[in-house]
Amino acid sequence: MSPFVYVLTTNGLLFLLSIIFWKFPPKKINNWYGYRTHKSMLNQKIWDFANAIFCKNLLVYAGISFIGGLIFANFATIELSWQPMVLVLLSVLVSIIKTERAISDNFTEEGKEK
Repeated sequence: MSPFVYVLTTNGLLFLLSIIFWKFPPKKINNWYGYRTHKSMLNQKIWDFANAIFCKNLLVYAGISFIGGLIFANFATIELSWQPMVLVLLSVLVSIIKTERAISDNFTEEGKEK
């Protein structure tokens, strides 16, 4: 498989999904679509806050991941195997960690605003 095709199907797909998630955020708390953790589903205010923060973070880090993957593909002397997937994993992990930290900084454990 071509390195560019591999990056497009991993990092590019994550970037596309982050754009869709950003353009069409979930309106109500549900079990199918959105940033769903115990903290984010406590009430509608936290739900809206968490999804807005997560969408922004994922868009930024998925974009960085996509550009990084394209750079890897451009300079690859061997076939890419795990490098683009590590970028995808890091993008998602950093987005989750930053979102959880923002929720903890702005809301109590009971779901009330600080």
